[in-house]
Amino acid sequence: MMLTLTKIKTASRRLILLPLLTGLPLSALSAPATEHGSRSLDQQLRARLNNHNVTQVTPPPSQPPALVALGRNLFFEKEISGRRNISCATCHNPLLGSADGQSQSRGQGAIGLGPARRQNGDEYFQFLPRNTPSLWNRGVAQWTTMFWDGRLGGTPETGFFSPAGAATPQNFSSALAAFTIIPVTPDEEMRGFPGQTDIFGQANEMSELGNEDFVQIWDLVTARVTAHDGYNDLLANAFPGVPESELDISHIGEAIGAFMTDEFTALNSPFDLYLKGNNKALSKRAKRGALLFYGRANCVNCHSGGLQTDLDFHNIAAPQVGTGRGDAAPLDLGRGAITQDPADNFKFRTPSLRNVELEAPYFHNGAYAKLADAVRHHLDPQTSLANYDATQIEPELSGMFVNDADTINTLLTTLSPKLSVSGDPLSEREINQILAFLSALTDPGSLNKLNVVPDQLPSGLSLAD
Repeated sequence: MMLTLTKIKTASRRLILLPLLTGLPLSALSAPATEHGSRSLDQQLRARLNNHNVTQVTPPPSQPPALVALGRNLFFEKEISGRRNISCATCHNPLLGSADGQSQSRGQGAIGLGPARRQNGDEYFQFLPRNTPSLWNRGVAQWTTMFWDGRLGGTPETGFFSPAGAATPQNFSSALAAFTIIPVTPDEEMRGFPGQTDIFGQANEMSELGNEDFVQIWDLVTARVTAHDGYNDLLANAFPGVPESELDISHIGEAIGAFMTDEFTALNSPFDLYLKGNNKALSKRAKRGALLFYGRANCVNCHSGGLQTDLDFHNIAAPQVGTGRGDAAPLDLGRGAITQDPADNFKFRTPSLRNVELEAPYFHNGAYAKLADAVRHHLDPQTSLANYDATQIEPELSGMFVNDADTINTLLTTLSPKLSVSGDPLSEREINQILAFLSALTDPGSLNKLNVVPDQLPSGLSLAD
């Protein structure tokens, strides 16, 4: 039936008045209710992302295929450890989120992979003092320092620093490449303890050196690689024109760093698709979680930028559980042990949250087995510390929990002021929304890395543990 002119005029007046009464743009009135609701959520979120300068992450340059091929083999190669029993992949397992699923890693004197790794009979063994950090996106340009306490880093322009001090090689292309040459040096990690033989019962020529004999250890690692005929072509292809006599640990590091960059760059998550303009890439729950993350929950105070990290160090009052590190053990002073500034005590690197749901357990010492509990700790550290359950970490470490009044007071009185929730505490529903957003930071390509594992190694050593 045809509308009369009067009815048309009346309807037009209502369309004009409705935006004034509701505060909505006129364009929104033409969309169905469900579509309008989604659009409003996207408008809020995109405005908030823009306000916090959250943009797409620039991926690292493509790595030379020959360098990646060499690095892939070296990443799984146990020949570079003193006892020929541990590789980079032992702790940075591609099938375990590029970490190892343990609160604190088990190095020399242990056998097995991932959470099943345990002390090997009565061999001398001690836990490594911290949780294995993941490798996701460590090859991007802004990632210029490594380790939980930032004790290694640099760029080709500024130079590189490391625990090796003046002996640190300077011809690396990135901090990630420089990082690769440090784990081979500690006795409890890859080098082996004095008196321990290798898997063949032969002497370990590295074991009698000290943890600070960096150059000597690096030379022995390089000699082991170049001594294997199986690496001849790989080395020649990766470094054409470089005589074998001129190869050193920096070449080994460059190759492993190239592989890590190539394999562990993960920038195709639903959130990345959303940053590229696809509003359908995130669920409504994830969008609401992102609004909390970049709003009332204030997660963005530390987890900023496209990688969700400010690459800085903060005290979040992490439970002092596990072995501790250095002279402060059973405490771990974190950044403070590096700078020697008490103001930096208990500060640790803000981890990137990319692929975070693949990286349990959480914090520098693996204090929390579940991501939800790690989130709750950030939202209310005092309550979390008061109710912390130490049985969730490795069984041998569960009794190593320093929770006396003085320690708890120090942790809380020096707590980073950036940990704050605006307004009322978050509800369980809101926490679940934040978890949905964190899940949207997972790159699907990171879920199955079985194809990364080589069928065999040039050294002939077994990939199995």
